[in-house]
Amino acid sequence: MRFDILTIFPGFFAGPLDFGVLRRACETGLVSVQTHDLRAFTHDRHRTVDDRPFGGGEGMVLRIEPIHEALRSVGITAKAQRDLAAESVILLSPQGRPFTQAVAQEIATVERIVLICGRYEGVDERVNQVFCDRELSIGDYVLSGGELAAAVVIDTVTRLLPGVLGNPDSSRFESFGMKDGGAMAEPGLPPRSTHGAGGLLDYPHYTRPAEFQGIAIPEALRGGNHEEIRRWRRRAALEKTRRNRPDLLAHADLSREDEAMLTQLHDEQPKADRTN
Repeated sequence: MRFDILTIFPGFFAGPLDFGVLRRACETGLVSVQTHDLRAFTHDRHRTVDDRPFGGGEGMVLRIEPIHEALRSVGITAKAQRDLAAESVILLSPQGRPFTQAVAQEIATVERIVLICGRYEGVDERVNQVFCDRELSIGDYVLSGGELAAAVVIDTVTRLLPGVLGNPDSSRFESFGMKDGGAMAEPGLPPRSTHGAGGLLDYPHYTRPAEFQGIAIPEALRGGNHEEIRRWRRRAALEKTRRNRPDLLAHADLSREDEAMLTQLHDEQPKADRTN
């Protein structure tokens, strides 16, 4: 996959791209990331990329001309003729649709992504209308610019690509991961102790020591009973989701066993703390 980033701060990405999974993906050629300085596509001596908003108001607005020239320079296909399986142009802004794991999975199927990093008070809306396929926001807050958001998108999408992670199941058995796609165990092998997240938060994780400052790991994790471990992990994932992100339960892929666990969790909760 190739990422092209349109930004006024190309040096920002030297940090996020130099570590961990992203660095390895770039070094092995699974991912290519190119940054493009929007100021290089201006034609005045001050390299101006912004201007005052029509109608008045606070701040400055990122102009459309440098973005247009930058897109032409990287050779992106015009929006009307674009094959969205091959290319996609994304504007990062607080006004965009939420960037979720499901959206990341969609983007991970595209061959080339162009990320436009918003700045100042915003971006000329015609950028969105004429050039972009998506407008995305990484959260309900306002950043100084889209560079941090672009780094988040690149990291999230890259780890979903085949061959990037050492274990391909690592991106499945985690928060917001996909549901189980088949039998719970391979023929001739013990039952799996993990469970596809199906849109829930991940279950809690523990490692050595087994006890720290009087707090011991859950008893179910001490033995080798795969089914007992699986049930504990699924119940813990449901409990954490119910506590921290109850909104996810409305769209999660829940089995009858999950529903029974949720009912049990509700019944065990003190009446004073119940919210549903």
